Amino acid sequence: MAGQAKFVEGNLFRHVSVMALTSSIGLMAVFVVDLINMLYIAMLGRAELAAAIGYAGAVLFFTTSFGIGMSIAVGALVARALGARDPALARARATTGLLIGFVFGSVFAAIVWLLLSPLVTLLGATGETHALAVHFLRIVTPSQPLLMVGMIGGAILRSHGDARAAMMATVWGAVATAVLDPILIFGLGWDLTGAAIASVVARMVIAAMALRPITANYGGFDRPTAGQVVADMGPIWAIALPAILTQVATPVGQAFVTRATSAYGEAAVAGMAIAGRLTPVAFGVIFALSGAIGPIIGQNFGAGRLDRVRRAFLDGLIFTGLVILLVSALLFVLRAPIADAFQAEGLTRDLVYLFCGPLASLWFFNGMIFVGNAVCNNLGRPFWSTVVNWGRHTVGTIPLALWLGGHWGAQGVLIGQALGGVVFGLAAAWLALLAIRSPAVPPRRAPPPVASLVASPEAEPVASPGERRA
Repeated sequence: MAGQAKFVEGNLFRHVSVMALTSSIGLMAVFVVDLINMLYIAMLGRAELAAAIGYAGAVLFFTTSFGIGMSIAVGALVARALGARDPALARARATTGLLIGFVFGSVFAAIVWLLLSPLVTLLGATGETHALAVHFLRIVTPSQPLLMVGMIGGAILRSHGDARAAMMATVWGAVATAVLDPILIFGLGWDLTGAAIASVVARMVIAAMALRPITANYGGFDRPTAGQVVADMGPIWAIALPAILTQVATPVGQAFVTRATSAYGEAAVAGMAIAGRLTPVAFGVIFALSGAIGPIIGQNFGAGRLDRVRRAFLDGLIFTGLVILLVSALLFVLRAPIADAFQAEGLTRDLVYLFCGPLASLWFFNGMIFVGNAVCNNLGRPFWSTVVNWGRHTVGTIPLALWLGGHWGAQGVLIGQALGGVVFGLAAAWLALLAIRSPAVPPRRAPPPVASLVASPEAEPVASPGERRA
């Protein structure tokens, strides 16, 4: 069971759908933690508290990106090893990947903790809002390595095809937050401090619940040696470094949008914060696609099945289109109840309506970027993903946000940010097809099953028509 590669056969659209839907529930649970915090803080009726959560969210998005990048690298390497029917290598890569992620994640979190005040200032926060955001972050940031353990553990589980276990780890984290938030925020009257403590406990739960099924069902972890860690650092960082750079581009772009929006007052920042919290919950399936389709591509690439890699990419795009149609329609219908739930009025309400209206449908192109990045990361072209993401969140965001913001105010900033995804979504799809045609790392064909070796010791595996075309 620990070495099974379940994605090298069977219907690929079904694999993509099941992995994306189950992974999205787990991923959305992480973001639901933030959304629950936002809802409870909004109930306190203080605009500076809601704005502080918005600024803190931008910083936490930045730190979380480090964990996402590491989980992409570890997941890709474990999936390749499983596709090549090498469970020992998969276990070794899981062990060193988790260790390296925790150590470097701790160092990264410590640096961010020391720089919290200037980072929040850079985002445009001032006065009491600045002090509240820094206070919240000083409590939550030290728990970042625990969230990283949970994210890497989830990636290992998804590489084995166990999306349900990865999902449940984060679901339990969301349950912990939902239980603790009202107790700490209202029951004990701790306001922002209570929300921060609930987030820390949730991260502890996620880490524990992600590691438990790995040790119980998938061979656990090795006892790492210094030589093993040094040997695996090369393959891990070859994917992790560009993947981290890729992920960091998103919060950098979001930080620019936060600062640009701050020029229009705390009501604008609050509206942007609500849209920022709604985005990963509403489009959690799309956010999950990169991590969900990655193991499918990785296993088939490790097995030498480039025909199935290409089909998985196309099925991922089809799945994205269907999800965007459904979610965009739901957001439009529910835009008023959503705004009412956050007690949004005036400019804040206008921004919520804008997000739930035309901007939601443009998320299809962001979905193209997620799917394309998964292909490039798993086929040895991770820097292509880096170029696309940085282009999307710099050239594709800053000029349009500034230009349209000058014409339409805070609404123009959000519109400019959304339009930037169109060109770079198309670029991501083109680069993904190019990576499939010429992967940087030659696909490693898995050995044939034992039964076939017994029947014909000298028989070579026969390529499918799709493989011969590839």
